[in-house]
Amino acid sequence: MKELLEVIAKNLVDDPSQVVVTEVQGERSIILELKVAPEDMGKVIGKQGRIAKAIRTVVKAAAVQSDKRIVVEIIQ
Repeated sequence: MKELLEVIAKNLVDDPSQVVVTEVQGERSIILELKVAPEDMGKVIGKQGRIAKAIRTVVKAAAVQSDKRIVVEIIQ
């Protein structure tokens, strides 16, 4: 899931070298923290959060096989 989120984010932003995805393992869930350059935040979030919601949907759909809950957080 981490690699999938990284690929999606790097293709959206202007500065792919600033994309960092951190995985935090829980007992029943995995938290993926996405960090991008401040000037690229708008590109990752999108108008009214549409792109962020789409990213979360794709990652959750890909995680169905792992039987864990995936949470995508976009942080600064």
